[in-house]
Parts: sequence; structure tokens; C-alpha cells
Amino acid sequence: MRLIDWQKIGFLIPVIAQHYLTGKVLMLGYMNQEALRNSLQRSKITYYSRTRQRLWTKGETSGDFQFIKSVWLDCDNDTLLIKVQQHGNVCHTGRKSCFYKKYYNNKKYEK
Repeated sequence: MRLIDWQKIGFLIPVIAQHYLTGKVLMLGYMNQEALRNSLQRSKITYYSRTRQRLWTKGETSGDFQFIKSVWLDCDNDTLLIKVQQHGNVCHTGRKSCFYKKYYNNKKYEK
């Protein structure tokens, strides 16, 4: 945790959750220092909920937990990529990923 300059980035750090086997991006969440510490101690992801303004362990109500396999820090030390073993669905909509709505498709670069 000492690589992250919390004063530089502010209160929250973005976290990308990725399936550890398939590489599929599952969701984007945020962590504060306490959420990161809690996650690393328990090997189960705890996020900071911006809407609830509190710590939130993924799966605390649904049972759809994310178990940490590895944690990666980006080159600027301001974003985390956490590879997880997902139990159950990821999204509150019941889907396996929160990224299921295509927003834009650039036909120019399709193969």
C-alpha cells in the first residue's frame, strides 16, 4: 500500500475487477485506504460505495463475492487491477459483467 500516494490521488482509487482466468473485465469500483486494507486482509474485495458513502463488501447481500487472486498497480500508481475469482453474478442486473451495453463501435477498425 505504500506505493499509492493517497494525498496525491485523493480519497478514492479506481479499481478494475477482472476475471483471473478469462481476463474478462467484470466491473469498476473504488477503494479508499480502509477498503484496500480490508480487502487484502480478507482476500475478499471490499469497495467504497460512493452512493452509500460507506465500505461495501461485494456480495454482502447477494452472496456474489469476489475473491482476490492478485493485485496489480498501474504505471502511475493511481489505479488498481484486481484479478478475482468471481462467485455468482457481478452486476446488480444479474449479468456476469457490468459492461454489457455497447456504447460505440468504430467500423473503420473492425476486422
